[in-house]
Amino acid sequence: MLTEPAAPEYFLDSFPRDQFPQYVSTDRPTHLPAQAWTTETTHRDGQQGGLPLNLEQSLAIYDLLCRFTGTSGAIRQAEFFIYRPSDRAALEGALERWRGGAPIEPTTWIRASSADVALIKALGVRETGMLASASDYHTFHKFKPGGRNQAAQIYLEAVRTSVEAGIRPRLHLEDATRAPMEFMQPFIEAVQAICEPSGLRPKFRVCDTMGLGLPYDDVALPRSIPRIFQTLRAMGLQPEDLEFHPHNDTWLVVANCLAAIREGCAAINGTSLGKGERTGNAPLEGVLLHLIGMGYFKDDAPDFTALNELAGLYDEMGDPLPNKYPLYGRDAHRTRAGVHADGLNKFWWMYAPFDVPNLLGRPLEVSLTKDSGIAGLIFVIKQHVGVDLPKDDPSLQSVYAWMQAEFDGGRQTSIEWEELEGLVRQKLSLTPQPLA
Repeated sequence: MLTEPAAPEYFLDSFPRDQFPQYVSTDRPTHLPAQAWTTETTHRDGQQGGLPLNLEQSLAIYDLLCRFTGTSGAIRQAEFFIYRPSDRAALEGALERWRGGAPIEPTTWIRASSADVALIKALGVRETGMLASASDYHTFHKFKPGGRNQAAQIYLEAVRTSVEAGIRPRLHLEDATRAPMEFMQPFIEAVQAICEPSGLRPKFRVCDTMGLGLPYDDVALPRSIPRIFQTLRAMGLQPEDLEFHPHNDTWLVVANCLAAIREGCAAINGTSLGKGERTGNAPLEGVLLHLIGMGYFKDDAPDFTALNELAGLYDEMGDPLPNKYPLYGRDAHRTRAGVHADGLNKFWWMYAPFDVPNLLGRPLEVSLTKDSGIAGLIFVIKQHVGVDLPKDDPSLQSVYAWMQAEFDGGRQTSIEWEELEGLVRQKLSLTPQPLA
């Protein structure tokens, strides 16, 4: 026989009632940064990935992200294109807000060329990202005649021009998960040598451009995310010198972000709500949920409820989230299974990963289908009109009989509250809802 506990074991250290799930470490990673944060690329990689942005939308996104991060420091920077008038106008609007106290510092993204540095000299940014492709896939085929040395010299000349202009360079090591350390290490050292007399400390963004990185240290370079950051740390780079910019082509984007942080990378670059090139950038809301679980932002957390408005904005723009997108998709917290609905009725924590209504500002929901049973109907009625009915209630049974007739007649679509409300109010003798 099993031992019967005096009370249920809910593992509340791991699953606190008022917080996202927590990491209870058996052995805290040695190189975990003292601080970790994210940086945003919606206005650059999100737009490049097909998000249609005009000036008003660009600034609305920036404002919502500022509201999300608040004073937490969860998102510290956002990068902007500068090649079109509308992009420069968005940058200027964000800079004006930042100088007025907004929490997210606007930066720019340029190609690593002296000509592009000239474009940003008068824009008033303190830092710029520079595309510095690192793999032989790029250095041998992007340039003519091509090769590592030609690419490095072009990049380094842009670094010199940036430093002369007083702008901190952030080198984006594109395609780093297919790149040789024989290129990246001497290139990083050369960048540091150029910057040292100026006092400007360069940053290095490791880019998993094709989503090929793996979160394991028992995998060889160049694919091992832990080994990449172990190698860069061994060169003396500090957590605040490093960023990670992954994509989700092979489904490992968040796992790779966490592997990077655990090996001493302080900043993750991505987008909110999965926008970006191809399969999307790192979803910052997902990364930050885990950072909170790892112990960051204990005293001042970002406001996850603010992202509901961002999801609504994307819907208005014609680029809605997939229905099953984690956390913020329409169906992310919706069940259609009767056994799940029954569990929600009896003890809703049974089928909730955390306090979704309070932490995300989103309801736990049930869609009524041929599989949702009478438990689903009980949940929906209680949620919308506040009446908790027993399964044998005659009024409930009458509504359920109508539902069953619908599905027995061949209906395949779910029944939503809007269709059901009138019948429920009639059978339960409830006051009709006034028209808006």
